[in-house]
Amino acid sequence: MPPSLRCRLALFPLALFAFACDRRLEPFVEPADEPARLEQPVRVPGLENPVPRARMPMGPPETAGGVPGSAADGAPIRGSIVAGDGVEAGGEGVLFVIARSAAGGPPLAVKRLPVGPFPLAFQIGPADVMMAGRPFTGPITLSARVDRDGNPLTRDPTEPIAELPAPLEPGATDVELRLELAKPAS
Repeated sequence: MPPSLRCRLALFPLALFAFACDRRLEPFVEPADEPARLEQPVRVPGLENPVPRARMPMGPPETAGGVPGSAADGAPIRGSIVAGDGVEAGGEGVLFVIARSAAGGPPLAVKRLPVGPFPLAFQIGPADVMMAGRPFTGPITLSARVDRDGNPLTRDPTEPIAELPAPLEPGATDVELRLELAKPAS
């Protein structure tokens, strides 16, 4: 056996012992020598237990006397989405139907649909509300847009959009949203 291999084999048990030992051993302290326990625990800022949050109710929001989906929420808006000139059905992406309060603010309700086939029937109402407990009441502005990457936070100005010129009231039917290609800025 070559001398270098013999040397390595002789050092192997020593290396194994060094790696197998727990290096975090503390010296033994006699019970009589242990420090006294503190009467009150030390509080370190940022390491306290968090304050329990109020629990969110499970299930659909209750409105109008505790009846989910009652008349206080308003009826869903029903209609169809049609493709305008140059708008293609299918392919990658998502079609978002967005209902907003005419007073402004974040979306009231959002419906996610496949892109086509057109005409595509839709219904958006209290079941699609974004924030639990927010009533689906009017007037409501309605729009739709195709998002090819499926991410609602990104917008490509070349993707088709549709907007109704006037606000609607909940329960509206036969609404038609026509998807049109965005007009280039001049």
